[in-house]
Amino acid sequence: MNKISIWVSFISISLFLHSSTSVEDEVKNSLIIFLAKVSNNGVQPGLTWGWNTSSDPCKDQWQNVICDSQNVSVTKLFLNGKNLTGTLDAASLCNVRSLAANLTILALDDNNIGGQISAEIANCDQLTRLTVSSNQLSGNLPESLAALNNLKRLDISNNKFSGELPKLSRISGLTAFLAQDNQLTGQIPNFDFSNFDTFNVSNNNFQGQIPNVNGFLTASSFLGNPGLCGDPLPNKCSSSSATADENSNTKKGVSKNQMFIYMGYGVLALVCLVLVVLRICRKKKSKDQVDAVNKVAAVDESASKLSAASSEDKGGLSKSQYSVTFSDDESAAMVSSSLIVLTSPVVNGLKFEDLLKAPAELLGRGKYGSLYKVIFENGMVLVVKRIKDWALSSNDFKQRMERLYQAKHPNVLPALAFYCSKQEKLLVYEYQQNGSLFRLIHGSHRGQAFDWTSRLSAAASIAEALAFMHQELRAEGIAHGNLKSSNILLNKNMEPCISEYGLMEINDQDNFMPGKASGAKASSTFKGDVYGFGVILLELLTGKLVQHNGVDLTVWVHSVVREEWTAEVFDKSLMSEYASEERMVNLLQVAIKCVNRSAEARPRMNQVALMINAIREEEERSTVYDPQSRSLL
Repeated sequence: MNKISIWVSFISISLFLHSSTSVEDEVKNSLIIFLAKVSNNGVQPGLTWGWNTSSDPCKDQWQNVICDSQNVSVTKLFLNGKNLTGTLDAASLCNVRSLAANLTILALDDNNIGGQISAEIANCDQLTRLTVSSNQLSGNLPESLAALNNLKRLDISNNKFSGELPKLSRISGLTAFLAQDNQLTGQIPNFDFSNFDTFNVSNNNFQGQIPNVNGFLTASSFLGNPGLCGDPLPNKCSSSSATADENSNTKKGVSKNQMFIYMGYGVLALVCLVLVVLRICRKKKSKDQVDAVNKVAAVDESASKLSAASSEDKGGLSKSQYSVTFSDDESAAMVSSSLIVLTSPVVNGLKFEDLLKAPAELLGRGKYGSLYKVIFENGMVLVVKRIKDWALSSNDFKQRMERLYQAKHPNVLPALAFYCSKQEKLLVYEYQQNGSLFRLIHGSHRGQAFDWTSRLSAAASIAEALAFMHQELRAEGIAHGNLKSSNILLNKNMEPCISEYGLMEINDQDNFMPGKASGAKASSTFKGDVYGFGVILLELLTGKLVQHNGVDLTVWVHSVVREEWTAEVFDKSLMSEYASEERMVNLLQVAIKCVNRSAEARPRMNQVALMINAIREEEERSTVYDPQSRSLL
C-alpha cells in the first residue's frame, strides 16, 4: 500500500472512530484528503500551505482557500497552476454536506490531473464555477453534471474527455462553456446561445447540424469538428444530415404551407438579385463620374502606375510597399484648392504638388478611410489620412481643422496641413516611427517591456489629454469619435499621443442610446469617447484583444467580475512582476464605469483623469516610501 493510501485510510478511520467530530473538523479533513489525492501526495499541506487539522481554514487563512464574509465557511478553492499530478476525487469534497453547501468555485486549471470527474460532483450543487482546463482528465462526463443548476462557468477545455455531452442545456444560467481540444462526440445540445458570453467546442469530434445560434456565435466556436455542418460554419448540411438531426419528426410530404414558404424564399432571392444588379450598375456609373481627385490620390493595386514589391520586415511579416508617382497633368485637377499648411516648422514651405509627387506606402484601410506613409526626397516622412464619405462642407471642415489646431496638448497629435474638396479630404501628420499603443500591448513590439508603472502612466497621460480636449471643444461639440488603442501613437520618447482627434462625428458606442434628440448628440458623442477610453484601459489591464474568437472584451470582463473572480482579469505579465493588485483593481473599477452601457451613467473625462491620477499618485508614494507593499495574489 502506497503512502497516499495509508495516509487517506488513517484519516478515514479517525473520522469513523470519532463519532463526535464536529462539522468544522469534517470540512478540514475532507479538504486535506482531497488535496492529498489531487496532488498524489505531492503537496505537504501542513508544511507548505498551512492545511492541517490543528488550524482553521478561514481564521488561519489556509493558502488557496477563500471563505465567506463571516469567515466561517469555505466558499472557493483556487488550486490552478499548482503542478498537481493526482486524481480528481469529487466525493471527498462533495459528499461532505457542510462543505458542498457553501462551495461556489472550484478551480483546478493548468495542472496535470488525471482520472475522471465522478458523478458525486453533482452534490456540490452550489458551484457557480467549475474549471479544470489544461489537465489530463479523460472518460465520459457524468450525466449528473447537468444537475449543477447554479453553474455559470464550465471550463473543461484541453483535456482528453470523450463521449457525448450531458444535457447541459438544462442549466439555464450557464454563461460560459469551454470544451475545446477534447475528444467529445455526438451532437451539440440545443443551448440558448443568447445566454453565453463565451462558448467554444472547437477541435472535437462532434457531428450533425449545429443548433440555431441566432447570430450570437461565430464559426471559430465550432472549428475542428469535421462532422459538424450548418451555420455559422461555411459547410452546409446535406438533406440526409438534416433528416438525421430531426429523427424525432416523421417524414412528410411538402404541405401547401411549406410550398408557399419556398415560393416566398424564391421571390425574396429574386428581389435580392435585382437589387445587387442595380447596385453594381450604380457603382459603375458613379465610378465613371469620379473626378481626377480620386484618380491621383488613391493607391490602387490595379492602377497602371503602381509598382509593388513584397518585402519582409524584421519581424518576418510580409508587407507590400507601394510607390506612386503623380504627373503634372494629374495633379492639376487638385491644385485648384491648395494645401492649407497650419503653423508648423516641420512642413514649412510644403506644397501640394510635392505631396502628390512623393512615393506613398499604404499603411492600412479602415472603415472611415485610408492611411499612407509619404517619403520626400529630403528624407522627411509624413502620414496622409484620406477621409471618405464625410458629409461636411469645405468651409466647416476648414473651421474644424483650425479649431483643432488651436486646442493644443502635448499628448494630442496635431494635423500639420490639410486639403479639402467636394470629394476629397486629406490630413497630413508627422510620422510616428514607434507605432501604436495597440502594437505595444499586443506584442508586436518585440522585446519591448510594458510594465505596470508604464501602463498606468500611459493611462493617466491619455486621460488628461482627452479631458483637456473635451473641455476645450465641448462648446463646438467636437469629440474624438473613434478612440481606440490603434489611434494612440507613441512619440520618439514612447509617450502616448492621441491621433485623428475630431475626424469622426459619432462613435459607434452611441448606438447604445437610440432615439436621442439632436440636442443631446454632442454630449453622447463625448460619452462615446469615454467608452472607447474604458476599452483601452481594459486592454492595458488584461493584455487581451477587444474582439477575440467571437468574444467581446467588455462582456468577458463583466462576466468575470460579476462572479467575483477578479484576479483572472489581469494580464499574467503584470501579476508576475508583483504589480499592486489593489491599484490594478482600482483602475479596473474606473474602466468598468467608463464602459457602462448607459451613456448617462459614464463619468466625464475630467472625472476619469482625477481618478487615475489618484491611483498613480498612490503608486508613486508606494514606490518611494514602501517598496515592499506590492504583493502577488
